Amino acid sequence: MIITLVLTEIRTEFHLSLAGAATLVSAAFVSRWFGGLALGAFGARFGRRPAMILSILCYAVGTALCGFAWSYWSLFVFRAVVGIGMAGEYGSSSTYGMESWPKTLRNRASGFLLSAYPVGTILAARAYDLVVPHLGWRRLFWIGIVPVLVALWLRRALPEAKDWTKEVAARGEGSTSATALLNRRWTVANVVIGLVVAVSLVLVFSGNAGSLYPLYIALCVLGFAAFAVQVSGRAWPMAVGLMARVFCAFLYSWPIQSLLPTYLKTDLHYNAGQVANALTWAGLGYALGSCLAGTLGDRFGTRTTYVGGLVLSLVFVFPAFALGRGGSVVAVWVLLFALQGTSSGISGLLPKYIGDHFPVRLRAAGLGFTYNVGALGGAVAPLAGAQVAAHVGLGPALVWLAGGLTLVTALLVGFDVPARLGRLTGRAQEPADAAAG
Repeated sequence: MIITLVLTEIRTEFHLSLAGAATLVSAAFVSRWFGGLALGAFGARFGRRPAMILSILCYAVGTALCGFAWSYWSLFVFRAVVGIGMAGEYGSSSTYGMESWPKTLRNRASGFLLSAYPVGTILAARAYDLVVPHLGWRRLFWIGIVPVLVALWLRRALPEAKDWTKEVAARGEGSTSATALLNRRWTVANVVIGLVVAVSLVLVFSGNAGSLYPLYIALCVLGFAAFAVQVSGRAWPMAVGLMARVFCAFLYSWPIQSLLPTYLKTDLHYNAGQVANALTWAGLGYALGSCLAGTLGDRFGTRTTYVGGLVLSLVFVFPAFALGRGGSVVAVWVLLFALQGTSSGISGLLPKYIGDHFPVRLRAAGLGFTYNVGALGGAVAPLAGAQVAAHVGLGPALVWLAGGLTLVTALLVGFDVPARLGRLTGRAQEPADAAAG
């Protein structure tokens, strides 16, 4: 989240437009599909714990390098390194958390795990207030590496996830997602597909696609489908449905998460301290919402709780951005707390929701890949927000994007679209026999 806090400072130093600066937020999402796929397969083969540690090392290095960026493109590349680590961390830590908790409490495991993310956002916001006005934006990235070192120290003592130990390690390698992706028959093809997808995404999200924009999008879709077939086998329609569902989730949540600091500074003219306070309340709402979502999910079911939270969040979307400059600061805090608690907070159930669609031997790569391909919605979100804001203003743009896509996401979850797509092949819950070989 550091990049969203210092986006205005980076715009000034590198002489970027809002849309151009927003691509730096998108840069981490451009590489996430690869991190989710590669590090997820690593976790399937060698265990969840080593995959988590490798992921942290990756985004630790990327975070530190961002502070040394000398141009737009150098920062874009360093952000892409961060994205690879972020993706691997989400997939490995989510599967580790769920597979280490009793099955009856796994919604809570999912919600409690995700509740830590907004706590990190709060700490980043407070650090922004203390550091950036006095020392500049670069030092905020350097400070960001400190908790990563602490996490590495903590995770050295963790035991391996119980489900992986029982289902994969105790039975040998078996037909995991790693064996599918590393199959020698597909090595050359996978390398070519990966390069085509990577180049296409960079061209699209850096604004250099030109008139070939639709072609690059089509190449990405075909490439992701090819990897989905290998990871999920006959259940690949289910995997594609999960990607679409996550894509919509990022489109409703990330315009707010990525552009909220910019909105507070430019539209409401908040100073650094006021921005930090507003983001603190929004983060607290997010954290509390994730914990509450996990508890309710174990009581009422994952999908029911998920849809309920999304629908409730629609009540707060318009008021949160309707106060304008003359509105009460406290009212903004309360509305952002409620909005993030119900909309982003409910996403604490997302790891559990996705993980339920995959068996243990494919879960890390399946969850990591589908989630992080869908996370490209987070790359589209700030760009879409900036483009819509150019016509109607940033506040109304956030309202329309968040409200409309929240409703679409609720419908996808409520009607269980991914599972329905999986049943078209008759392999909704036990995918990828074909993927192994």
